[in-house]
Amino acid sequence: MDFEHSDRARELRDRIAGFMDRYVYPAEHLYEEQATGAGRYDNPPIVEELKAKARKEGLWNLFLPGSHGAGLSNLDYAPLAELMGRVEWASEVFNCSAPDTGNMEVLSMYGTPEQKAQWLEPLMAGEIRSAFSMTEPEVASSDATNIRCEIRRDGDEYVINGRKWWTSGAMSNRCKLLIVMGKSDPDNPQVHKQQSMILVPKDTPGVRIVRDMRVFGYDDAPMGHPEIVYENVRVPATNMLLGEGRGFEIAQGRLGPGRIHHCMRLVGVAQRALELMCQRAESRVAFGKRLSEQGSVREDIANSFCDIEQARMLTFMAADRMDREGNKAARDLIAAAKIVVPRMAAQVCDRAIQVFGGKGVSQDTFLAKAYTYARIIRIGDGPDQVHLSALAKHLLKIHGNGGRA
Repeated sequence: MDFEHSDRARELRDRIAGFMDRYVYPAEHLYEEQATGAGRYDNPPIVEELKAKARKEGLWNLFLPGSHGAGLSNLDYAPLAELMGRVEWASEVFNCSAPDTGNMEVLSMYGTPEQKAQWLEPLMAGEIRSAFSMTEPEVASSDATNIRCEIRRDGDEYVINGRKWWTSGAMSNRCKLLIVMGKSDPDNPQVHKQQSMILVPKDTPGVRIVRDMRVFGYDDAPMGHPEIVYENVRVPATNMLLGEGRGFEIAQGRLGPGRIHHCMRLVGVAQRALELMCQRAESRVAFGKRLSEQGSVREDIANSFCDIEQARMLTFMAADRMDREGNKAARDLIAAAKIVVPRMAAQVCDRAIQVFGGKGVSQDTFLAKAYTYARIIRIGDGPDQVHLSALAKHLLKIHGNGGRA
């Protein structure tokens, strides 16, 4: 299948590639120096500098469709996200980083004019950051009906009580908004109508960060993934998103594009890992010949190319189906991409690490952190098992009785 990207998308792809070459790759070591220095949860100054450059060049809010963003389709955005994904923090330079992308989409689709003015506009301007607070330590949150965080109406306010963790982005000193998912109607016989989403300013009394969670030893500063306690947190009733009982509806609208965005970025991670693997194999000698002449290394390189191309095409197929028929019609392809791409990226990074040896697990390449990113996305936005189960269930419904569904 041949996927045609628009002239606008091809132009933006070339401009982003040029921007990455001129500014982002040369700044990777500077970013690490600034991110590990004083003020762990302050944004490294280099990111703010590059954001200003990107915005000035019109490389800004590219993920958001329609008048809010560049007006690109999901298919057109895919190769742009792939380029951004080659450097862990590059998406923020173009104001296209998770979880802000998903939160901006939520506010764009479901927010009131007042909510958009207060939160969407500064997010789109890159002035603040946000987080999505859903997962809970006490329950299996892959089944969101298990969520226990209470959202209770009290006059003109809602009162929130609960404990969350892995609230990615909330450690950042620039994070000002938390979108919290909890139960507002626990006795509703329709279990998917029990949940709501509500906007909680991070500085609201009762919001307490307990600790930052580490990922394979990384604290992922300046974003972080904290555990948060909400203790009698009061916010105005106008902070409710869309209405009580609409949490699952919002989540489905948010997660479809978000899952594909992760896949797009991870294809970029894998592609860069393959390129580095080739460079390393050509430059290193072991047992009297270059690594690139070793049969096992050649097999890893060839297999990685095949795996990446297959994953890229699957991601393009999902994006194209979303554009033509909508997210619901594309759910099988979205699930398949979410299963395949993170596994692929982790495998390719693992092969590259083997070729790099000790350097591959050090801070001297991007591979170690790239591997952890790919591995955690097998859990984030729904673990593999959830997507496998949902995909198989739907396929059985279609084909299990001889195709007479």
